[in-house]
Amino acid sequence: MLPPRPGGPGLASGGARARMVDALRRAGVRDARVLEAMGQVPRHAFVDAALASRAYEDVALPIGHGQTISRPSTVARMIELVVQSLPDTARAASRVLEVGTGCGYQAAVLARVFGQVVSVERVRGLHEQARSNLRAMRIANLRLVFGDGHLGVAQAAPFDAIVMAAAGETVPDALLGQMAVGARLIAPVGTTRQALHLVERLDRERWQVAVLDAVRFVPLRTGTS
Repeated sequence: MLPPRPGGPGLASGGARARMVDALRRAGVRDARVLEAMGQVPRHAFVDAALASRAYEDVALPIGHGQTISRPSTVARMIELVVQSLPDTARAASRVLEVGTGCGYQAAVLARVFGQVVSVERVRGLHEQARSNLRAMRIANLRLVFGDGHLGVAQAAPFDAIVMAAAGETVPDALLGQMAVGARLIAPVGTTRQALHLVERLDRERWQVAVLDAVRFVPLRTGTS
């Protein structure tokens, strides 16, 4: 990664991130660990240099391969919803799965909230882009996987939380099966109309679903490319 240009976003990002966090707090995000993580991760480092000046606006931005980096408010809300089921004392030992690594931004935020993060991406170009973006950060508790997100990462299951960054018609059964009892999964669900679904695993055979905000995400696709 190139050093920030004089007067560029890298030098001013601390203040921009602080203002972003203030906006998230005013929008209703309350979890202190989530807010702290959002203030630590340099979002401008995950977008094209031509878009870096907009990195701390509450907007989705293109990252190539027909994909986007989600709005900061969406990232913070989704993480807050799944982490609420974990007491503070359990967070250090917790494990989360992210489906759809994209550019790596949300994975970096998750790694500051959960004990271990596994993030899976089906597009080879994005997987490599995320590896490049994250390399300088040397995040020891983050593992990137190239594979089909529909299948999850069975060898790393069970997960205490699952965050999906792409919308399918339903939540894949494989992901439901990889949830620990008491775990939460947050996912956009739908095609032309989408809404966040919050799923909680009650026991081995039962899951509870709550339908939340209307959202707009890229579609969840099968296989790899």
